[in-house]
Amino acid sequence: MAPRTPVVLGLVLLAAVAVATVHFWSVRPEAVRAPEPVADEAAALALPPDPLRSGAPDPLSRPASGQPPSGSGGNGSGQIVVDVSGKVHRPGVRRLPAGSRVEDALDAAGGVRAGTDVTGLNRARVLVDGEQVAVGLPPGLPVTGTTRGGGIGPGAAGGPGGAGPSVPLSLNTATAEQLETLPGVGPVLAQHMIDYRTENNGFRSVDELRQVNGIGDRRFADLQPLVRP
Repeated sequence: MAPRTPVVLGLVLLAAVAVATVHFWSVRPEAVRAPEPVADEAAALALPPDPLRSGAPDPLSRPASGQPPSGSGGNGSGQIVVDVSGKVHRPGVRRLPAGSRVEDALDAAGGVRAGTDVTGLNRARVLVDGEQVAVGLPPGLPVTGTTRGGGIGPGAAGGPGGAGPSVPLSLNTATAEQLETLPGVGPVLAQHMIDYRTENNGFRSVDELRQVNGIGDRRFADLQPLVRP
């Protein structure tokens, strides 16, 4: 064997080992990392806050409990106008803040008169613009200035059977039963009123009720807005 033969064989072996090493290194398995959700997080931050999640502001303004929505009411100035009638100290038209209740209207009218039955009156009810609050009046009794279907008894509302708009009860045409529907008027007082009407050829004015036996100043004040001659 020539002296250079082992050297050549060694170089060939080294080259083969180098090629095998490079080939093995190039085909080895590598760990693959998942991409970080940078785009998803950026998109989530760009979305508007959900008002239903805790801590998120509510984009819609809502009225407080017990108050009407903004813009309600008849005059748009935060006030309503109501008519308080019946057994109060100062009946009449009252201007109240929007969202007021029946109790506020009674206070504005000076309060309910002593002895008045307000069992059927819901004092906690929220008022609306233009309504009337009638205090202490029997069911179906007409109130001055209102218009309702029906009346009190036959002929009490402008025609047989009570058809047409209600009007104050006529002292000159009302029967005893109709007079007894007035507040504080029983069978005895109704008969006194009929007796006075008969003896004096009728009532010429409501003020003549003061001359009827059994009608004082307080009872006259209750009856005055509910009757006519």
